[in-house]
Amino acid sequence: MHWYIQTVQAHPIVSAMVQFALLGTLGESASRWLGARRIFLPFGVRGTLLRMLGWAALAVCIKYAFTGFVSFIDGLVAHGLLPELGAFGKAFAVSLAMNLQFGPFLVIAHRLIDNAIDGRPNWANLDKGFLSLLWFWVPAHTLTFLLPLDFRIGLAALWSVALGLILGWYNRRAQGV
Repeated sequence: MHWYIQTVQAHPIVSAMVQFALLGTLGESASRWLGARRIFLPFGVRGTLLRMLGWAALAVCIKYAFTGFVSFIDGLVAHGLLPELGAFGKAFAVSLAMNLQFGPFLVIAHRLIDNAIDGRPNWANLDKGFLSLLWFWVPAHTLTFLLPLDFRIGLAALWSVALGLILGWYNRRAQGV
């Protein structure tokens, strides 16, 4: 674990990009695997590499948002606009503020990247992406912001795998499989 912490501290942006490129793409693939009930390369080699690049780009935004929204909540507390918060209260406040303000941008940016990769517009179920900010990402990131700083991006990238599994399972059940 020491090597992980050293890497994250020495290369915060690059390590975020690598973690999201691998785990975000794995989450998307896992969703497709569950839906099809088999492991395969759902996006092809080119599509997979492009999705990894897309996730890496999103990771830069996510890393900055994580840092910025912690400072945002600290600033609100410092100016008396929020009460003093315990660890859970602060984690929840950061998660809620980030997912309500930054989350919609991220959902749209992710869809734009996917549309560019796929070479066609697809805006279906965008509402479900926005709703996932409330039912999945706010609770998930509340737990994330309870962790020490060096572990937050890694857990956030792991949550992408968890969401992929949840969506794949749901899609499988919706298809009656």
